[in-house]
Amino acid sequence: MSVLNGLVAVLIILVSVIYWYLKKSFSYWQSRNIPCNEPLIPYGNIKGLGKIISFVHFTQTYYTQFKGTSKFCGIYFFTRPIALLLDLDLIKHILVKDFAIFNDRSFYYNEKDDPLSAHLVALDGKKWKEVRSKLTPTFSSGKMKYMFPTITAIGDRLIDYLNDANKLNDVLEMKNILARFTMDVIGNCAFGIECNTLKDIDNDFYRMGRMAIQKPRHNPRISFLLNDYKRLARFLGIKTIRDEVSTFFIDVVRNTIGYREKNNIQRNDFMDLLIKLKNENNDGDVSKGLTVNQIAAQSFLFFVAGYETSSTTMLFTLYELALNQDVQKKVRHEIQNAMRKHGEFTYEMMMDIPYLEQTIKETLRKYPPFTTLRRTAQRDYKVADSDIVIEKGMSVVVPVFAIHNDPDYYENPEIYNPDRFSDEEMKKRHPMTWLAFGEGPRNCIALRFGMMQTRIGLITLLSNFEFSTCSQTPIPMIFSSSPIVLSPKDGVYFNVKPIKTEEI
Repeated sequence: MSVLNGLVAVLIILVSVIYWYLKKSFSYWQSRNIPCNEPLIPYGNIKGLGKIISFVHFTQTYYTQFKGTSKFCGIYFFTRPIALLLDLDLIKHILVKDFAIFNDRSFYYNEKDDPLSAHLVALDGKKWKEVRSKLTPTFSSGKMKYMFPTITAIGDRLIDYLNDANKLNDVLEMKNILARFTMDVIGNCAFGIECNTLKDIDNDFYRMGRMAIQKPRHNPRISFLLNDYKRLARFLGIKTIRDEVSTFFIDVVRNTIGYREKNNIQRNDFMDLLIKLKNENNDGDVSKGLTVNQIAAQSFLFFVAGYETSSTTMLFTLYELALNQDVQKKVRHEIQNAMRKHGEFTYEMMMDIPYLEQTIKETLRKYPPFTTLRRTAQRDYKVADSDIVIEKGMSVVVPVFAIHNDPDYYENPEIYNPDRFSDEEMKKRHPMTWLAFGEGPRNCIALRFGMMQTRIGLITLLSNFEFSTCSQTPIPMIFSSSPIVLSPKDGVYFNVKPIKTEEI
């Protein structure tokens, strides 16, 4: 009987400790007078997130509810408090002016057991700074010109594919087609592979690429926990990328490097630039070069970040142009004027179409690929003009999608209007009202490449085809619940009509 009484006593103590811990954890924001919603044990505020609730809807709901009440509001990710930023000036301080305090994203990576996870987006501190400084020159405008012919050649294949498909049906699903186009571009530029998924959808590169994007190793909740308990996860050797995906991409990079060096092959692509960095390497010291695994990690990031973001940006642009035929005609008219002015499709011609750039920026406003930005305080941070302190280790989230669709910054934000991004209109707005590529020293390093790939794709498509809605076009757009990249839930169909030369 005494043993049973002892077990009961232990159980009571254990329950009491758990209750005390949860009560203390779930009173963090309330005790600091920061606006928040009542948490639900054990989820905090994230029950259903990534399943029945999309990340877009989640952050926009909090932003709309609490904007104007404080500089930020509180959210509980399980028991961990997260700050959702609501004030543009505070966002500017955190991303730009006080970057030294908020220079990490706090994404989990495991360089030893899971080398592909140790890419530029996840790296922190000194490692991030050294790799960033090495990679920055590879994305200069001069380097983009080298890759331009490779992408336009793949654009020609895209036109051939659409012409063939159009002979069978004038209604085409463009989500998959554009994804295959960008995969061919990334395969060529980042890995030096002629994967040609536009013709061969069964190749290994396409299969592994889709697995990397669509079938992550862990669900969103586990990923959140790994981000918050990085040291424990590394100690346990936890990986984030599937073994078959990791093995495939590392082998591709190793074989490509070996083949090019043995045969003295140069292609003026991203892989060439990384190989040059490797040859500056000295005993694995990243400050002097890159190892093969580090090259594989950066190439993998280039693939993951560039493949779906560019394809969805092109897709959403075509969607809005199909809904707004006057805008489509104006973009096409400017493309043809630039073509006549330059005589052929060149890098300079591509950069000489300001209305196209406005159109892409308006798409990125309405449909930013990454709907939030995340930073972590490296020390206690007192918020200007307040008594509020963001404590060391606290993660802060910038709700990009909510800001981009805020009627206080963009009148009638649901309306697609590229004129919002004329030079005159942009000068009127706070610089933090458009964050499609992030801001500050940790902005998107490959934004030039992303914009070039998107421009080339749209110029190629709009020069050859007219896009309009059909009975299968989703109106309104329904987003996937995936927390990674903003994308349509299902396929997006258009009426696709070839344009004859005399019609242009």
